[in-house]
Amino acid sequence: MGVSGKLEVEVDIKASGDVFHELFGSRPHDISKIVPDIVHGCDLHEGELGQVGSIIEWEYTVDGKKGVAKELVELVDEEKKIIRLKVIEGDILKDYKSMTVTLHVVPQGDFDAIKWEIDFERFDDFGPYPTDFMDAAIKLTRDIEAHHLNNE
Repeated sequence: MGVSGKLEVEVDIKASGDVFHELFGSRPHDISKIVPDIVHGCDLHEGELGQVGSIIEWEYTVDGKKGVAKELVELVDEEKKIIRLKVIEGDILKDYKSMTVTLHVVPQGDFDAIKWEIDFERFDDFGPYPTDFMDAAIKLTRDIEAHHLNNE
Protein backbone atom coordinates (compact mmCIF):
# COMPACT_ATOMS: atom_id res chain seq x y z
CA MET A 1 0.00 0.00 0.00
CA GLY A 2 1.37 3.41 -0.96
CA VAL A 3 1.36 6.86 0.55
CA SER A 4 -0.89 9.59 -0.88
CA GLY A 5 -0.10 13.27 -0.60
CA LYS A 6 -0.51 16.74 -1.98
CA LEU A 7 1.98 19.53 -2.58
CA GLU A 8 0.68 23.07 -3.04
CA VAL A 9 2.32 26.36 -3.83
CA GLU A 10 0.95 29.77 -4.75
CA VAL A 11 3.20 32.03 -6.85
CA ASP A 12 2.33 35.75 -7.02
CA ILE A 13 2.81 37.13 -10.53
CA LYS A 14 2.88 40.55 -12.15
CA ALA A 15 1.57 39.25 -15.47
CA SER A 16 -2.10 38.47 -16.00
CA GLY A 17 -3.14 35.02 -14.84
CA ASP A 18 -5.25 34.77 -17.99
CA VAL A 19 -2.01 34.17 -19.91
CA PHE A 20 -1.36 31.01 -17.89
CA HIS A 21 -4.90 29.72 -18.20
CA GLU A 22 -4.84 30.25 -21.96
CA LEU A 23 -1.39 28.69 -22.41
CA PHE A 24 -2.12 25.53 -20.43
CA GLY A 25 -5.72 25.30 -21.60
CA SER A 26 -5.65 25.97 -25.31
CA ARG A 27 -2.03 26.64 -26.34
CA PRO A 28 0.19 24.17 -24.45
CA HIS A 29 2.35 23.66 -27.56
CA ASP A 30 3.57 27.29 -27.13
CA ILE A 31 5.04 26.54 -23.69
CA SER A 32 8.05 24.78 -25.25
CA LYS A 33 8.84 28.00 -27.15
CA ILE A 34 8.77 30.03 -23.92
CA VAL A 35 10.46 27.58 -21.53
CA PRO A 36 12.49 25.20 -23.76
CA ASP A 37 14.82 24.14 -20.94
CA ILE A 38 11.88 22.48 -19.12
CA VAL A 39 9.29 21.70 -21.81
CA HIS A 40 10.74 20.38 -25.08
CA GLY A 41 7.52 19.47 -26.82
CA CYS A 42 3.80 19.08 -26.47
CA ASP A 43 1.57 17.06 -28.79
CA LEU A 44 -2.17 16.56 -28.83
CA HIS A 45 -2.90 12.81 -29.05
CA GLU A 46 -6.68 12.80 -28.74
CA GLY A 47 -9.50 15.32 -28.63
CA GLU A 48 -9.25 19.08 -28.93
CA LEU A 49 -7.02 21.51 -27.07
CA GLY A 50 -8.82 23.04 -24.13
CA GLN A 51 -11.40 20.27 -23.95
CA VAL A 52 -12.00 17.77 -21.15
CA GLY A 53 -11.11 14.25 -22.24
CA SER A 54 -8.25 15.33 -24.49
CA ILE A 55 -4.88 13.61 -24.16
CA ILE A 56 -1.66 15.61 -24.35
CA GLU A 57 1.90 14.25 -24.44
CA TRP A 58 4.70 16.34 -22.92
CA GLU A 59 8.44 16.01 -23.37
CA TYR A 60 10.22 17.64 -20.45
CA THR A 61 13.33 17.86 -18.30
CA VAL A 62 12.93 17.98 -14.52
CA ASP A 63 15.92 17.95 -12.18
CA GLY A 64 18.24 17.17 -15.09
CA LYS A 65 16.24 14.11 -16.19
CA LYS A 66 14.42 13.97 -19.51
CA GLY A 67 11.00 12.39 -19.52
CA VAL A 68 7.72 11.94 -21.34
CA ALA A 69 4.23 12.09 -19.85
CA LYS A 70 0.79 11.60 -21.35
CA GLU A 71 -1.89 13.52 -19.50
CA LEU A 72 -5.67 13.38 -19.61
CA VAL A 73 -7.38 16.76 -19.35
CA GLU A 74 -9.81 16.18 -16.46
CA LEU A 75 -11.05 19.72 -15.89
CA VAL A 76 -11.09 23.04 -17.72
CA ASP A 77 -13.09 25.63 -15.78
CA GLU A 78 -13.13 28.91 -17.70
CA GLU A 79 -14.99 30.80 -15.00
CA LYS A 80 -12.77 29.76 -12.06
CA LYS A 81 -9.66 29.51 -14.29
CA ILE A 82 -8.74 25.97 -13.25
CA ILE A 83 -7.08 23.25 -15.34
CA ARG A 84 -6.48 19.73 -14.03
CA LEU A 85 -4.32 17.15 -15.80
CA LYS A 86 -3.97 13.50 -14.78
CA VAL A 87 -0.86 11.56 -15.78
CA ILE A 88 -1.94 8.37 -17.55
CA GLU A 89 1.37 7.19 -19.10
CA GLY A 90 5.05 7.93 -19.03
CA ASP A 91 8.16 8.24 -16.93
CA ILE A 92 6.39 9.83 -13.95
CA LEU A 93 4.47 6.61 -13.38
CA LYS A 94 7.75 4.74 -12.80
CA ASP A 95 8.08 6.59 -9.47
CA TYR A 96 4.42 7.30 -8.64
CA LYS A 97 1.32 5.15 -8.68
CA SER A 98 -0.64 8.24 -9.74
CA MET A 99 -0.18 11.98 -10.20
CA THR A 100 -2.57 14.82 -10.98
CA VAL A 101 -1.48 18.42 -11.56
CA THR A 102 -3.85 21.35 -11.08
CA LEU A 103 -3.20 24.93 -12.19
CA HIS A 104 -5.50 27.58 -10.74
CA VAL A 105 -5.38 31.33 -11.40
CA VAL A 106 -6.17 33.03 -8.10
CA PRO A 107 -7.08 36.75 -8.27
CA GLN A 108 -5.43 38.70 -5.44
CA GLY A 109 -6.84 42.18 -6.05
CA ASP A 110 -4.07 44.17 -7.77
CA PHE A 111 -2.32 41.03 -9.01
CA ASP A 112 -2.89 37.35 -9.68
CA ALA A 113 -1.32 34.24 -8.24
CA ILE A 114 -0.78 30.87 -9.86
CA LYS A 115 -1.64 28.03 -7.54
CA TRP A 116 -0.08 24.69 -8.38
CA GLU A 117 -1.30 21.49 -6.75
CA ILE A 118 0.31 18.12 -7.26
CA ASP A 119 -1.73 15.20 -5.92
CA PHE A 120 0.24 11.99 -5.91
CA GLU A 121 0.36 8.45 -4.65
CA ARG A 122 3.69 6.74 -4.04
CA PHE A 123 4.12 3.00 -4.44
CA ASP A 124 5.39 2.59 -0.89
CA ASP A 125 6.39 4.51 2.24
CA PHE A 126 9.90 5.16 0.96
CA GLY A 127 9.29 6.54 -2.51
CA PRO A 128 10.15 10.10 -3.51
CA TYR A 129 8.02 13.19 -2.98
CA PRO A 130 7.50 15.18 -6.21
CA THR A 131 9.29 18.30 -4.96
CA ASP A 132 11.37 18.39 -8.15
CA PHE A 133 8.17 18.73 -10.20
CA MET A 134 6.95 21.54 -7.93
CA ASP A 135 10.31 23.32 -8.31
CA ALA A 136 9.92 22.97 -12.09
CA ALA A 137 6.36 24.39 -11.90
CA ILE A 138 7.64 27.43 -9.99
CA LYS A 139 10.44 28.02 -12.51
CA LEU A 140 7.98 27.53 -15.36
CA THR A 141 5.70 30.16 -13.79
CA ARG A 142 8.53 32.67 -13.40
CA ASP A 143 9.82 32.10 -16.93
CA ILE A 144 6.37 32.46 -18.50
CA GLU A 145 5.77 35.59 -16.42
CA ALA A 146 9.11 37.12 -17.53
CA HIS A 147 8.42 36.24 -21.17
CA HIS A 148 4.99 37.84 -21.02
CA LEU A 149 6.21 41.00 -19.25
CA ASN A 150 9.07 41.42 -21.75
CA ASN A 151 6.70 41.08 -24.71
CA GLU A 152 3.87 43.37 -23.59
